[in-house]
Amino acid sequence: MTLRDFALLTDESVHYPVVAFLRTEGFDVLDVKEAGLRGAPDAELLRIALEQHRVMVAHDRDFGRLAMAAMQPIVGILFLRPGHIRPEFTIETIRAVLEADLQLQVPFIIVAERSGNEIKIRVRQG
Repeated sequence: MTLRDFALLTDESVHYPVVAFLRTEGFDVLDVKEAGLRGAPDAELLRIALEQHRVMVAHDRDFGRLAMAAMQPIVGILFLRPGHIRPEFTIETIRAVLEADLQLQVPFIIVAERSGNEIKIRVRQG
């Protein structure tokens, strides 16, 4: 499976133009802000993502900590670094992840980190 095979849940820190971009790419996106979940605990958001078989999209590394250290079950996490930057910056990072056409097995964590024009992508599975 690739990332395109999954529905997504975008955290409240993900700018709306990024959500709109994901939708134009064909993703089923549930946005935390649109769903009235702003301020919900990260553990609750991961539970919702798991129940709805969605990948959590976030800038916040706490989701990865919950999945790894607290052993909270997940479908997947797309962690975009750095966060809270112009939406165009994040969209370019997501484009690189999509172009990489990663083969994924649940559960997984994708870390996409951009520095200047360089984007490093790491995947942890299983």
